[in-house]
Amino acid sequence: MPSTRIPAAGSAPAVRHDLVLVVTCVALGTVVAAMASLNVALPDVARGTHATQTQLSWIIDSYGLVFASLLLPAGALGDRFGRRRALLAGLAVFGAGSAAAALTTEPSALIALRGVLGVGAALVMPATLSTITSTFPRAQRARAVSVWAAVAGASALVGLFASGALLEGWSWRSVFLLNVALALVALVGTLLFVPESAEPRQPRLDVGGALLAVAGLVTLVYSVIEAPARGWTDPVTLAGTGLGLAVLTGFVLFELRRENPLLDPRLFRDRHFAAGSLSIMLQFFVFFGFVFVMMQYLQLVRGYSALMAATAMLPMAVTMVPVSRAAPVLAGRFGFRGPWVAGLAGVATGMGILSRVDASSPYWLVATGLVPLGAGMGLAMTPATTSITDALPRSLQNVGSAVNDLARELGGALGIAVLGSLLGAAYRDHLDLTGVPRQVADTVRSSPAAAHAIGGPVSDRATTAFVDGMHLALLGATGTAVLATVAVAVLLRSAPRPEGSAEEPGVPDTAGAREQPSYL
Repeated sequence: MPSTRIPAAGSAPAVRHDLVLVVTCVALGTVVAAMASLNVALPDVARGTHATQTQLSWIIDSYGLVFASLLLPAGALGDRFGRRRALLAGLAVFGAGSAAAALTTEPSALIALRGVLGVGAALVMPATLSTITSTFPRAQRARAVSVWAAVAGASALVGLFASGALLEGWSWRSVFLLNVALALVALVGTLLFVPESAEPRQPRLDVGGALLAVAGLVTLVYSVIEAPARGWTDPVTLAGTGLGLAVLTGFVLFELRRENPLLDPRLFRDRHFAAGSLSIMLQFFVFFGFVFVMMQYLQLVRGYSALMAATAMLPMAVTMVPVSRAAPVLAGRFGFRGPWVAGLAGVATGMGILSRVDASSPYWLVATGLVPLGAGMGLAMTPATTSITDALPRSLQNVGSAVNDLARELGGALGIAVLGSLLGAAYRDHLDLTGVPRQVADTVRSSPAAAHAIGGPVSDRATTAFVDGMHLALLGATGTAVLATVAVAVLLRSAPRPEGSAEEPGVPDTAGAREQPSYL
């Protein structure tokens, strides 16, 4: 349905498309960077708030969990009532939550406030792309969307570097103050330059589906994150996991009966659509879970500063970007399947190498794992995203973009939960506290950062236990990447190309009909 412009009283001023693009990209970069930027500050957060390892997982994951859970309903609200209104509301919530987070000293309060930031991010992200596609003329739209995609792909890594630089001179609170400044800039820019657009004739929001999705995801992720503290076989863990899966199954059944579902499960009957969604979700499961684990390893085990830890990730970035630019050309020449599967195999190879790193490993071994990881992410992302959007007719392109966003954020939230839980459980199980006073033992058991602050032999034991936990977590990531490789290869083995796809496989239609967010 075409977008309906809602002008202000009197004659509407001419839209300055370049400024609209700058403002929406600042807003987008702000909320995407927040998914990863706090990872580099985790040791400082643990020392400043006395957070346990489980609480650190929650501090990172509460943002992604709320973000992913509310992404579809928030996008629908923005389309119905106004994208500019959604941007303003989301940026205000994000900025206010960040300001409050910078002032807190309690881990539980920080967890809750990161969830508040997730509410704001869910309003902002879909509104940025919808604003571009509804505001820009067709001739300029493809270029604008490519800029949007580049910002979405690079912001997580940029956030790591920005946070690392801030932490050289200030505490973890400066990361949240940077959020406030960026949100304020984007808020003022939206007020001044972004026009309103909406589709008021959209169907009513599927409230029941939204509530079921949120309840199922929160229950499942809560059970996974709390498992290391309670035990994987604890009745609460098992009951919570089962309940979460049951609610999500109920969500699927409920959506099948809805005339206008929040997310139609029938879309996943298309093998290209299913393969693309699964690939993106599992890639970001690996990526964000890996960043959560690796940032702690680089600082607590190798002794790097926050900025050095962020800089150590450069081999991944410098291979990811050029390979992602070459991916459409390779897909056009060899087809979807070959480069896509090769990219996922590269992710698995990189994670396999990194799972062998220990406290005494030279940095070149870390870099050797980061290179195939970055190249694989870049090679697989473009065909995966294009596969989602090319599987859908033109009238459902907004659904394709929403599913792409959802797969990314949901994968990240689950990756942090699962890999963080594997790390925490193995750390506790392998920690040797023989001869350590009980009070000190409780502190050491709470988190590796707390043990590192105590120093001495206790710190050495904690380092050994952390490395054991990291091995288990990264082996889990390796297995996930292998699963993604096999699943995509099987789904695409004999699947026909989707109707209406671009003439060259893997190359998005640049005429403006398909403005998909290829994240890299």
